[in-house]
Amino acid sequence: MSAEPGRPQVISMNTLVRLGRGLHPAHSPRRLTVPEGMTAPLGCDAVAVPSLLGQQVLPRLPRVGCVYADAAHWWWIVPSDSDYALDWPAPARYAIGAVVPDAPDIPGLIHRPEDTVPYTPPIPLYLALCRLTGTAPTWSRPVSA
Repeated sequence: MSAEPGRPQVISMNTLVRLGRGLHPAHSPRRLTVPEGMTAPLGCDAVAVPSLLGQQVLPRLPRVGCVYADAAHWWWIVPSDSDYALDWPAPARYAIGAVVPDAPDIPGLIHRPEDTVPYTPPIPLYLALCRLTGTAPTWSRPVSA
């Protein structure tokens, strides 16, 4: 069914709603951003851990960068590619580009370092998470043939 020449085609409300949902998903991914005045020359990824685990990790780190939190998770800003050759232990989740999936809102900043660098060093964070989850670090696991 096509519109007559010179007359606009009528589009139903269902079609408009379907088109609108396709353009703007209900929960499009959100990205953590570093606070104003901070620089991230190495790019940003993030490591998410459940809130209770985040509280246990915090005092074990020699340096803490930007940390964000929502009701369920704490998000630690790390340099891009901090997942290279590392298997982050469950229940940690590694987020490339510091994208927070399935979040209706961006988590709030709960810790900001005094300097201008937003990163938590990834190796101490990784080791603290391995210790707390009872997971052997990648480099100390047996090699299988």
